[in-house]
Amino acid sequence: MSNQIKAIVKAHNRDIARSKEIKLRKHLNADALLHTMKTGFDKIEDHRPGNVQHSLGDALMSGFAVFSLKDQSLLAFDERRVKGPHNLMTIYGMGSIPCDTSMREILDGVDPDDLRPLFKDAFRQLQRGKALEQLVFMDGCYLLNLDGTGYFSSNKLHSDACMKKVSKNGKVSYYLQAVGAAIVHPYYKEVIPLNPEIIKKQDGETKMDCERNAVRRLLKKFRQDHPHLKIIINEDSLSSNAPHIDDLEQYNCHYILGVKEGDHKFLFQYVDQAIKDGTAIELMIPDEENKDINHWFHIVYDAPLNKSHQGRRVTFVEYWEENTKTDKIQRFSWITDLDITEDNVYLFMRGARARWKIENETFNTLKNQGYNFSHNYGLGKKHLSEVLVSLMMLAFLVDQIQQLCCPLFNAVWKEWKSKRSLWEKIRIHFHAFIIETMEALYRSILDYKQVPLPL
Repeated sequence: MSNQIKAIVKAHNRDIARSKEIKLRKHLNADALLHTMKTGFDKIEDHRPGNVQHSLGDALMSGFAVFSLKDQSLLAFDERRVKGPHNLMTIYGMGSIPCDTSMREILDGVDPDDLRPLFKDAFRQLQRGKALEQLVFMDGCYLLNLDGTGYFSSNKLHSDACMKKVSKNGKVSYYLQAVGAAIVHPYYKEVIPLNPEIIKKQDGETKMDCERNAVRRLLKKFRQDHPHLKIIINEDSLSSNAPHIDDLEQYNCHYILGVKEGDHKFLFQYVDQAIKDGTAIELMIPDEENKDINHWFHIVYDAPLNKSHQGRRVTFVEYWEENTKTDKIQRFSWITDLDITEDNVYLFMRGARARWKIENETFNTLKNQGYNFSHNYGLGKKHLSEVLVSLMMLAFLVDQIQQLCCPLFNAVWKEWKSKRSLWEKIRIHFHAFIIETMEALYRSILDYKQVPLPL
């Protein structure tokens, strides 16, 4: 036997041993989380009268499975249903699987708010397993990033829920957007998404919806679901206005909001004067890893938000990152109601700059790593589009919990380097083998001796 072959055999035997040693957390593994989803779906009251061929729980679980398996369309999922339903039914706990047309018709009538408890159920498992504690950011609070994004736009297709925009040349376009919310931490890649709020035409309203109204609805629902959770809302400069801060205080939320000089001239003039008067705190913190990087801060307490709301007092934090080697400087500014000191300002800055995680780790992942967030799976006549967005976010939530808590999932991910390669390998196993659980599927990917029977 050649040395190369010996090395391959040795590495494979090591993988087998590693697979057997990996233990799962009781409530924070794929099969337990899928059971949590199915149990939650089954609790939702069916909106259809009389006898039905497919239960609402099965229809919702089918929609969830589309995004869990990262199928590119409902038609692709329907082909899986026809050619190999066994794995779908055993792993996802379905009694029957509707075709793509039936799935759309059933899901279109579901009230999107009925899916909110599913996010809370998964969140409860994180709390129960003490896994959420590692994401506490500052002063016992979690960092909750909010931001809006578009996910549908067309010049032809539209539904009653679609927003409408008319250009100067009279061209009409239809679109839908969503406000996403995710718990993040500057030192973790994982994010914990919450139920999104869709920016859409509201029933009985003549005016178009907007991101501010959607955020207000999201905050109200968030506090209904999590009345005691301590959070810090992290948003961009569009949110640094008095009415929004009033909303944040109403729902007992701390905040970190970006500010720009062009939008807050009065505030920045006040800060400049404080710096001249010597009442602003100025400090420099050298970077621990890169000797060429220095972190500079200005902290101004009790600053007025703007000229119109001088009674609204905030803490202003200005930060600039200086690279002494390249002379490059990056500047950022925020307002907050947190107690910022010289001891915690660096951590504060890391959390404030982690606002990009809602865009990169959430929206970009959903759009570019297999979830197909920008793909039109169907608008429907009532709620189809909104329901599918929530099911997609639930699938993303389950994946993020696995990434945060499941060593088996991470071992398989490491084996296949990228998420796209991992999703493709999972789909191949679904097509090729009879599989009873996601655990068996993951272990079969790590160890060829555990490959199940051919389908």
